[in-house]
Amino acid sequence: MQAKFVFVSGLCFVSLAAAVGFAQNGGTEPTLGSQYVHRLVDPGAVARSGVAAGLDQGMTNPYEWGGGMAGFGRRFASAFGTHLVRSSIHFGVSKLLHEELSYQRSGETGFGRRLKYALLSTVITRKTTTHKRTPAIGEVSGIFGGAFISRLWHPAAYHTAASGFSSAGIGFAAEAGMNMLHEFWPEIRHPHRRGGESIDSSPAAPDKSAGQLPASAEVASEF
Repeated sequence: MQAKFVFVSGLCFVSLAAAVGFAQNGGTEPTLGSQYVHRLVDPGAVARSGVAAGLDQGMTNPYEWGGGMAGFGRRFASAFGTHLVRSSIHFGVSKLLHEELSYQRSGETGFGRRLKYALLSTVITRKTTTHKRTPAIGEVSGIFGGAFISRLWHPAAYHTAASGFSSAGIGFAAEAGMNMLHEFWPEIRHPHRRGGESIDSSPAAPDKSAGQLPASAEVASEF
């Protein structure tokens, strides 16, 4: 029953966000639908839901959902359902407000400045129309929406504001961590690079994959 509610809710948000997207483009931009579907079902989202379910399983959280494969199934459905709700809100609001959906690397040099940029990008984004920095209303509303709406299918003890804010805090922390991974992935992948440039000055073909995350860690800006 809980899993069915999660996915029915997700389908409702799919329809809402798709309608918002097509309304913005007069129904003539079919790629909006494919963008949205990709955000919902990309391998990274499935992997993150599995990791979240595994962590909750290890902590028996919520304990009412029990253990074993049945308990893991409930937790995975909950984590993926939260992703559906959060991504739907993020997508719809960001499209309406012309906000960038995906994380853009800073292009800065220096660890401190890049770290600051990555952390601030959790709540700051850019306008797609002017490219100026603006509060990430879509991202923030998605995190809070996913956190509080997901309380509906949790046990009664989780139907509190404190539980919702706690879940939102975890969401912000996870998003900040993913932003840092995106920002520093080239150096993580190639330890001899600094700021995307190789210390070795010998001529070599550029590594086009240096700035790309593995599929399991990709984020469509947003979780």
